[in-house]
Amino acid sequence: MTVRYPAIKISSPTTREFWEIGVVHEDPDLLAVDKPSRLLSSPDRYDAARPNLMRLLHAGIADGKPWATARALTYLANVHRLDFETSGVMLLAKNKPALIHLANQFGSGVPKKSYVALVQGSPSEDTFEVDAKLAPDERRPGFMRWARDGKKSLTRFQVLERFDGVTLLSCHPETGRTHQIRVHLKFAGYPIFADPLYGDGVQLMLSQIKRGFRLKPGREENPLTPSLALHAWKLSVDHPLTGQKVDMEAPWPKYLEVALKQLRRYTG
Repeated sequence: MTVRYPAIKISSPTTREFWEIGVVHEDPDLLAVDKPSRLLSSPDRYDAARPNLMRLLHAGIADGKPWATARALTYLANVHRLDFETSGVMLLAKNKPALIHLANQFGSGVPKKSYVALVQGSPSEDTFEVDAKLAPDERRPGFMRWARDGKKSLTRFQVLERFDGVTLLSCHPETGRTHQIRVHLKFAGYPIFADPLYGDGVQLMLSQIKRGFRLKPGREENPLTPSLALHAWKLSVDHPLTGQKVDMEAPWPKYLEVALKQLRRYTG
C-alpha cells in the first residue's frame, strides 16, 4: 500500500513563483521531498537572492505555515543537494543527530542512488560505466570537467529502453560529485536532452520522431523535454535511529512520461 503524505506549499515573495512540493517519505527523523526542476536546493554562491528550496522551507517554519505547524517542525537540514535543473528525491533531516548520522553515510558512500535519464544516442552495450575524474572548470565557472588531477568519480549505467537515436537509462552514481551524471554522459557521448550546460540545450521534439508531423499555422512547437531529462528516481539509506533500510522513490515527471509515450508510439 502506497502511503500518501501531505504536500508542502511554498512560494517566493520576490519572484511570485509557487511550488507544491510532494513528500515521498516522512517519519520523526526524516523528510524526503520530490524537488521540482528549476528550483535550487540551497542558496546560490553567485546570486544569493535566487529562490531556493531550503530557504523557503526555513521561512515557512519561521512563519508558522500550516504544513510546518502540522508537523511540529522546528529544524530542517538538507543531507545532500540536487542540481537546479534536476528533479526528484531530496532527503532532509528533522534534527541534528539525524543530520550527522546521514552526513556520515553520504560521506562513506552508503546510500544507494538511482536516477533516470533520457539521452541522445544509443549505447552499444546494455550496461556500461564511466570512471572519469572530475574537477571544476576554471575557464567556465559553474561547470565541471573530466581531469586527470580531479576527484575520483564513477557512475554505472543500464539501458531501460531503446528508441531510434534516443535511450532511456538508469544511472547509479557511486560517488557524489557536482554534475557527475551529466558530465559522465557527455564524456561517454550520450548527452542528456535539454541539458543547457553539457548537452548544448538539444531538445527532443515530436517533429523529430513523428512521420508527417504538421504544425498549425502561427503555432510554435513545444519540446517534449522542457526541462533537463534527468530525475533522481530512488534513494536508499540506513535509518539514523533504527538502522533499518529506508527506500524512497519519486514519481517520474509528467513531461518524461509523455515523452516516453510518444517515443513508444512513433519509434517503437
